[in-house]
Amino acid sequence: MDSLTQAVLGAGIQGAMLGRHQGRKALAAGALLATLPDLDVLIDYGDPVSGMINHRGFSHSVFVLTALALALTALFRYWRPSPHYSARRLFLTLWLVLITHPLLDAFTSYGTQLWWPLRPTPTSWSSIFIIDPFFTLPLFATVAAAAIVGLPRKARGALCWTLGWCAAYLALSVGAKSAVEAKARQDMDRDGIAVSAMFSTPEPFNIVLWRVVAKADDDSYIETVRSVFDTGPSESIRRPLNTALADLLPESSRLAGLRWFTDNWLRYDDIDGRLVVSDLRMGLGGGYYSFRFEMARRTGPEGRWAAISPVYWPGQRGTEHLSAVLRRAWQSTPPLPLAQWERNMTQPPAPAALP
Repeated sequence: MDSLTQAVLGAGIQGAMLGRHQGRKALAAGALLATLPDLDVLIDYGDPVSGMINHRGFSHSVFVLTALALALTALFRYWRPSPHYSARRLFLTLWLVLITHPLLDAFTSYGTQLWWPLRPTPTSWSSIFIIDPFFTLPLFATVAAAAIVGLPRKARGALCWTLGWCAAYLALSVGAKSAVEAKARQDMDRDGIAVSAMFSTPEPFNIVLWRVVAKADDDSYIETVRSVFDTGPSESIRRPLNTALADLLPESSRLAGLRWFTDNWLRYDDIDGRLVVSDLRMGLGGGYYSFRFEMARRTGPEGRWAAISPVYWPGQRGTEHLSAVLRRAWQSTPPLPLAQWERNMTQPPAPAALP
């Protein structure tokens, strides 16, 4: 999630648990501690693919953060012991402030390495967008009010109720995801499409409109945009994954890492002799994806792939269509022009934009 959400979540937790004795300091301390895991963005991994697959790594590990909570508890109890709360309560507070950061991140589609240094596929429950005002704004308003009035009993109670709303909203997002996936699978079964894997993610700023991506057995994928309010057919396109293009690329550790990180939700395109790899999990859909990388170029008379240090592919992100996507959450007509958007996916950018 975004840094503001993580900060107010940490402030809310520490304010609710220790605000009686720490006062407004609990809000400030919780906000600072909750943003600590994201300091890994300051590490330069050398290229965008390496940066992507290493972000939300060791700093988001439940093992690392639990050890950090233990160390901070011991440090605070040694330097500033408090007669008002026990070491157990202090540890529980610090642990919750830290651990809810990666857990909340895991509800997004990006991928979070909760079990680092173990290497399972990064966790991506993908039931909430990275910015969701229905989750963040109530929490922000309650924390801001507590910062103004202090933390008497009623303010702490308000924080508890708002944290309860946040938990309920996450549960609601999981329910909406399950309902949309079930409907999408029914539609594909009706059309005789054998689905080998399915991934769904909410469109920006809501849990009403969803994008469902399903892999078929013929090296293609079906992308569907569906609202929880849809009663009829939804927009859908079917396009090739082109995995044969990647099979021709000499062994690449970065491509292997990207496949692991995304659980292989990747599409490959040969655009003017450049191998462009797109992460299908994030973006508006229809070719507008948040992460696209150029990873190889054709060289020599035989046109074989030669791996390069990955760079971002300078394509459009589709932000100009955001208003249409938000409208689609509540209205089924006009449908989103997914096929038209997808055609832009294989168009080379302007020459000045190419590296």
